[in-house]
Amino acid sequence: MSKLKNNVASYAIIGFGNIGQALAKAFARKGIEVSVATTRDPESFAADAAAIGPTIISQKLQEAVKADVIFLATRFESHPDVAKVLPNWQGKTIVDVTNAYGVSPEDLGGQPSSRFVAQAFIGGRLVKGFNHLVAAILDQDPDVQGGRRVVFLASDDDNAAAEIGALAENLGFAPIKLGGLSEGGLLVQARGNSWGQLIFRDLVKFD
Repeated sequence: MSKLKNNVASYAIIGFGNIGQALAKAFARKGIEVSVATTRDPESFAADAAAIGPTIISQKLQEAVKADVIFLATRFESHPDVAKVLPNWQGKTIVDVTNAYGVSPEDLGGQPSSRFVAQAFIGGRLVKGFNHLVAAILDQDPDVQGGRRVVFLASDDDNAAAEIGALAENLGFAPIKLGGLSEGGLLVQARGNSWGQLIFRDLVKFD
């Protein structure tokens, strides 16, 4: 499990484009503190972060990666730059929100994109998730007419998947686990110029 501070995990979102901001709004709706960072000076987006809510904290990348749970909401091509910030990601859970659409499978050594990302974050536990919805949908309140918007999660680490599943519930979503990255996880990973079959499917779960 991630190292907990006072039994509460700390969270960060790396990337503050449309997806990163949509994730930040999900945290803000529930009053959960989350750091946001990019490769830019945090002063350049501090006002935008503050406008989302008081629990959204703009930080330098080197500070944000100290969090227990890190949402990777950058462009796929940028993930190695983030991974290089720390020599080891031991004890951290990485939520891979990237989409490798248009990236040749050969460039990934024939692996699913999330497996490729996981190898860059040495020692970390990776969960694929929150990536199948377009930003305009992810941006919305997940409470939909009495149901909850579905987010798909895939991981080769069951404990990490459970941890992010619990967080998704706290954020108001309905998590559905797809199994390992190379199994059900392929349903939410782009491959070359094709999308996984569950990408862009906006589903709502009614309990």
